Amino acid sequence: MTARLADIAAQAGVSEATVSRVLNGKQGVAAATRESALDVLGYERPVRLRRRSAGLVGLITPELENPIFPALAQVIGQALTRQGYTPVLATQTPGGSTEDELTEMLVDRGVSGIIFVSGLHADTTADMTRYDRLRGQGVPFVLIDGFTDQVRAPFISPDDRAAMRLAVTHLASLGHTRIGLALGPKRFVPVVRKTEGFTRALRDTFGTTAEEAEREFVRHSLYTLEGGQAAADSLLDGGCTAVVCASDMMALGAIRAVRRRGLDVPADVSVVGFDDSPLIAFTDPPLTTVRKPVTAMGQAAVRALLEEIGGTPAPPSEFVFMPELVVRGSTASAPAGLGEVPQGEIVRKA
Repeated sequence: MTARLADIAAQAGVSEATVSRVLNGKQGVAAATRESALDVLGYERPVRLRRRSAGLVGLITPELENPIFPALAQVIGQALTRQGYTPVLATQTPGGSTEDELTEMLVDRGVSGIIFVSGLHADTTADMTRYDRLRGQGVPFVLIDGFTDQVRAPFISPDDRAAMRLAVTHLASLGHTRIGLALGPKRFVPVVRKTEGFTRALRDTFGTTAEEAEREFVRHSLYTLEGGQAAADSLLDGGCTAVVCASDMMALGAIRAVRRRGLDVPADVSVVGFDDSPLIAFTDPPLTTVRKPVTAMGQAAVRALLEEIGGTPAPPSEFVFMPELVVRGSTASAPAGLGEVPQGEIVRKA
């Protein structure tokens, strides 16, 4: 027993006498030290020493294939855990549970609150009364990415308009005059805002009208690699020497489209992404992108939800976070003689 006490004491970083007091349930041992010794012993903590969960908090995301969603989930999960809450991740999948079904499941399990990421609140065609019903059930919630004045709740958003201005200003400084935008379906709030920011930046930089900008330089597709490739193909057919994408996944698709034409990124075509997803700095070439303030947004969402849960909610409003341009290897000076091509597919010069 003496040898065993010595081993345990060494592992726990305490004296043998302290281990003895823990084993015999005697007083005079700090709670943290007692827990550490019990963990080393492999004993189940007494009920009075177990950390009680302050409650479950649901997190509903649209999918996990886009690495920005797992990154955001990690930030939110860590922030909730630090506050004593247990995060429950619920993910929509094609052919799987809908947002409403996931919400019902979480409510049935007695969650203290729910955080929605890029949910139906971002869809301008969706029925927003679902959120009124949820509030009527007494479940606090916070909404990330997408704003509507039809829902009284805290909203957390990046400044999508500013993000597009950052991208256009960067590309214009490199000499690009035909800059395209590849983004998702028109009905989503972030898409609307990015389009507004992009067309306004083209107007302020080149004098392009909003109508001309949307007609010639904006292409709507899916938020996937394939969607980015399709949109980029159309923009390259229109003579664009630079493509701004609404997600890093779309940007990877744009790079594929460029390479399939025998062109080079960034020598022939520059590409800018959005999000700064994990590992995106290690692509070939490393992707220039607009960094979404994921950490700040996730932590703000948790703070806002806990205030709601605590009964001291802030007035329903939108908290907007400024993105940051991260310049890497996928953007460069416009190729000589190609910036002014009015129409037709770009081809590499001999």
